[in-house]
Parts: sequence; C-alpha cells; structure tokens
Amino acid sequence: MDRKRQPSGDEARERAMRAAIGAIAEKGTGAVRMSDIAARAGMSTGHILYHFGRKDRLLLEVLAWSEADLGARFQQAADEAASPAEKLALFVRCYLPRHPGDERYALWTQVLAQHHDEDGRRILTALSDAWEERLEAIVVEGRALGEFADVELPEFVIRAVAMLNGLSGDVMFGRTRWERASAHAFALAALERELRPAG
Repeated sequence: MDRKRQPSGDEARERAMRAAIGAIAEKGTGAVRMSDIAARAGMSTGHILYHFGRKDRLLLEVLAWSEADLGARFQQAADEAASPAEKLALFVRCYLPRHPGDERYALWTQVLAQHHDEDGRRILTALSDAWEERLEAIVVEGRALGEFADVELPEFVIRAVAMLNGLSGDVMFGRTRWERASAHAFALAALERELRPAG
C-alpha cells in the first residue's frame, strides 16, 4: 500500500465502498472487518474510519451506494423495455436475490439487523420507498394502457413487496423448492395473475 498517496474525498469513499462489497462477498457481512476493507481498498484502517466512523455506518452507506447503482441500471433497462409487462418482469428480476448468499441482499439483511438512529432509519426508508415507487409507476403505466387491472395500488404494492421479501428469504438460505423451480417465474406469475384485466 502506498502510504504517500492515500485517496481523498469522493475517490476514497467510492474505493472503500467497492472494497467493502468485495470483502462482504468473500467473508460475509458478519465476519468482515474494517481492516479487511482497508486492505482491499489499498487504504489504512484509520483512513477508512476517518471517512465512515463505524462499521455499521460504512455498511449503511455501501447499501445506499449499491442501491443507487442498481436503481440506475434498472431505470436504464426499464426505459428501453417495450411494455409495462416487460418492466414488471425486470422489476422482479432486480428485486429478488440472484442466488443463495447474494451479496447485495446479504448486505440488506445485515444492515436491517442493526440498531439505527433517526438518520439511518430515514436512509433505509428512502431505499425501500424507491422500490415501491418503481413498482407503482409500472402499474400506473400498465393501467393507463389497459394492460393491467385497476387494482387498489397501495394495497397491491404492499402485498407484492411482502411476497417478494418472503421469496427473497427462501432464495437466500437455499430452500430446496427453488432448486428445480424459479422464484422469479413464480413471483412474476403471481403478480401477473393479480394484474390481469377482467375478461
């Protein structure tokens, strides 16, 4: 590590967050230490602590950064999708974990298990709200085009997100039922049934 050239400002924060994601993928959120992140980032542990203060704050900021990146990629793909139905499939694919131990979802689980001050709760609420707003926008568009049923939107979103969260837990710890079936296909079919216009 070159101690003469420690990164600063935004460069340091981004490097630390990328290193944290790599360390979490290797060791898991519970076992990862600030020194592991510092080594991956090519920074001193003191430098990491200077920018983030505590491990729980670093994990919260990494989650926010990861979600912003995923949200931007989702939006780019959604803008290119041909229909609300395609956007719904994309939403489910982005929301659910990709595999047992998915690093992004594992980070969510670890961060949610921590005690948070008012600022931390505000950040987590905003991240959750962003996914609900994406789903709402897809349904509103589909209803306007006559492709989706006129569901009660707030209640539909609550049900949809609750189902997806439950399925995410199944996928994360490797329920055998998803070894030969797709949780994504199951969730998408359930949402499509509820959104199918009458007749």
